Amino acid sequence: MITLANRLQNTQEYYFSVKLREVAQMIANGKKVINLGIGSPDLSPHESVVAAVKQAMHDPKAHQYQSYQGLLELRQAMAHFYSTKYNVALDPKSEVLPLMGSKEGIMHIAMAFLNPGDKVLVPNPGYPTYNSVLKLVGAQAVYYNLDENNNWEPNFDDFESSDLSQVKLMFINYPNMPTGATGSKQLFDKMIAFAKAHRILLVNDNPYSFILNDHPISVLDCEGAKDVAIELNSLSKTFNMSGWRVGMVLGAKYYIDAILKVKSNMDSGMFYGIQKGAIKALNLPEVWFNEQNKIYTSRKNKVIKLAQLLNCKVDKNSSGMFVWAKLPENTKSAEAMIEEQLQNNHIFITPGSIFGSNGNNYIRFSLCLSEELIDEAILRVKQSQAVLHSL
Repeated sequence: MITLANRLQNTQEYYFSVKLREVAQMIANGKKVINLGIGSPDLSPHESVVAAVKQAMHDPKAHQYQSYQGLLELRQAMAHFYSTKYNVALDPKSEVLPLMGSKEGIMHIAMAFLNPGDKVLVPNPGYPTYNSVLKLVGAQAVYYNLDENNNWEPNFDDFESSDLSQVKLMFINYPNMPTGATGSKQLFDKMIAFAKAHRILLVNDNPYSFILNDHPISVLDCEGAKDVAIELNSLSKTFNMSGWRVGMVLGAKYYIDAILKVKSNMDSGMFYGIQKGAIKALNLPEVWFNEQNKIYTSRKNKVIKLAQLLNCKVDKNSSGMFVWAKLPENTKSAEAMIEEQLQNNHIFITPGSIFGSNGNNYIRFSLCLSEELIDEAILRVKQSQAVLHSL
């Protein structure tokens, strides 16, 4: 057999890729598994967005290679969205770069700015892809702690007592996944000052701004942010377009140009029809966000009942499309708990441990399924507990 590249020696297949195969096999075997694990929106995009894609299919340009930078009209829509929603002024010609999903953007950024051995500050708990990408490019993750007692925000005193001389980049993520912490403008101001003092590039991963969050913010709205910060965003969660793969990276021309050098060597542009659909989505009225959040609020209330039924503690004020729940103290582990629910009740929940060691005593529920299915999950747990109590 051909020897694998060294970069794969410490890189594992993505957790959900593995676990969802197991869930799919259970379903194939006749088990009715309720998937509360993954954050893939089950709701549909607005009908006008779908219509825009259909109409674009008849354009003579639709089936040709597209610009690596995306349509100027799309970049203008992204810049307008940031101006109206985040109070951030961006030049669509030089400070906006559409991506085929923000997950790919994490790789583009790593390849543009990191050399083997460079150190990167990574949140614990945090999105597993940050660490996976660093392993692939040979950079070193330096984890910084987020914990419940500090509202899931970094402790800057810990930073100042550390050797940051080799740190080149820092991932931040607010509204936070998996915890739902919203962050604040004050926190971003601190981060900008910290990044300037230590010559660190801040990368804010910001796909959850509009899900159960009344005050969307961007790190780029802070004074001096463009000197040291870039931001990733996505249409996946906000507009129910996760399978469409539409993201963006925003920031100063110097940073965007560097990322474009990588991107232009890795894809041949986004499909024309999808770009036209994205433009339509970015211009939807405020009622779109309100209607989506009515649905998520109702779902969240039911998921909280489910979490409490499992004796978990929940912060009801969290944002995003997940519920982050602390396990009772006598629980062996998150993995054991979710495996018990999967095997006994056919309910899939995400263990917090996949997001880092600070997630060991937590589990994460997705809001991306109907109220009827959440009710069914509640019923299954109640029936299971009733059987145990009768023994």
